[in-house]
Amino acid sequence: MLEPDKNPNPRLMVDPPGWLRHLMRRQFDKVTDLRQINKRRVKAEKKRQRGGDPHIVEYFHQLDDPYSHLTAQVLATFAERYNVVIKPHLIRASGGKNQPEAEKLAQWARRDAELIAPHYGLEFPKDAPICPDPEDQSVTAQALSELADDKFVAALADASAQLWEGAAGSRSTDGSSIAALDKGSARLAELGHYSGATFYYAGEWYWGVDRLFHLEQRLRDLGACKAPELPFICPRPEIDVSGVDASGLTLDFYPSLNSPYTSIIYDRTIAMKNECGIRFHHKPVLPMIMRGVPATRAKGMYIMFDTWREGQFLGVNFGPVMTPIGEPTRQAYSLLPWAMGQGKDETLMSSLLDHAFRKGVALHSKKGMRRAVEAAGLDWNEASRHLGGEGWKAMVEQNQHEMIEGMGLWGVPSYRLSGPDGEPDLAVWGQDRLWLIAAEIRKRADKG
Repeated sequence: MLEPDKNPNPRLMVDPPGWLRHLMRRQFDKVTDLRQINKRRVKAEKKRQRGGDPHIVEYFHQLDDPYSHLTAQVLATFAERYNVVIKPHLIRASGGKNQPEAEKLAQWARRDAELIAPHYGLEFPKDAPICPDPEDQSVTAQALSELADDKFVAALADASAQLWEGAAGSRSTDGSSIAALDKGSARLAELGHYSGATFYYAGEWYWGVDRLFHLEQRLRDLGACKAPELPFICPRPEIDVSGVDASGLTLDFYPSLNSPYTSIIYDRTIAMKNECGIRFHHKPVLPMIMRGVPATRAKGMYIMFDTWREGQFLGVNFGPVMTPIGEPTRQAYSLLPWAMGQGKDETLMSSLLDHAFRKGVALHSKKGMRRAVEAAGLDWNEASRHLGGEGWKAMVEQNQHEMIEGMGLWGVPSYRLSGPDGEPDLAVWGQDRLWLIAAEIRKRADKG
């Protein structure tokens, strides 16, 4: 189904009126404006210095979360390398609108953690279950909850390894683990976040090994690194297909017009596929909110800030943002079959994303849509004759079916790498997995 008959998201989220789009832009500006970000960071550091406080990093560990297991393996090293005081918390999965599709999420996280672990020099047991045994989790939580913070940090890697390997042992539990999970989960909610494997430092969140280098850089900027000559603990792998002939492989790309993460990786994806000559299928899908995936304001604001931060790392601007959710997306997608016929669908999508997420252009206005269309080198008068058509619907619905039902993914951007013969498809989700696709392209191209 293209869009659900009964969307669990409020109508104002799916199809916001113009005044609400402008209000949302002002809110987005607060979390993506460099001056505001620096101002908040300076204020937090001055407050810390006035109080004579150490650099306090709170870490939230979810025992049944694969990403937490990866993070557990680097926590002690992080504590040793930086002048920080780590306050660890045990938490439960938040669930609800912040973590929809819980069963699919658990399966995806398990698979993804195993895929990325070796690239970060970490381990994930290949025969591990989707989630560790609940009783083993209770035993591990009990043991960890009895430890002082520094002992918790030192013991976590081994405790997590034993848990995921099914070797947690047995012991009586007295309920203190439940109290610890209650307390940690409450603290996570109080600070306005929802995910395990997360670090909280001076007003900002850092998720797992994928974002640890951002926290490392912030602490280095503050002079809190004991060994600044050493590389990051978990540096982001490069997106590198230089010198690769991938003409024997196929890449399916599933972007969305309302995805902040898509906006910062779209052009890099196109450049990568052009560089290595891979067979490429451009398969846009509707935004998650329009497909009925629940969302919350807290999650949305975190994603905006995280996208800005990831964009800075990639050298891609992000903001000002004028959301194209709802009717602007439908109108833009109605032009895709026409643009595709001219070999311009990629250029059009790139321009639409650029105007919505870097220039703050109102695509819900015809003036704004015209700017994006003409910037893609397309004729507006001709485009107007295709605007509002329905020829795009079957194509996008098929793309969504492939991604959701065929690949078991629901977020964007998503990728599927196929070939050569005999190799299973590799399906991944997230702009921060393009490096993994690039690494796999390089490996498979050598086999072709």
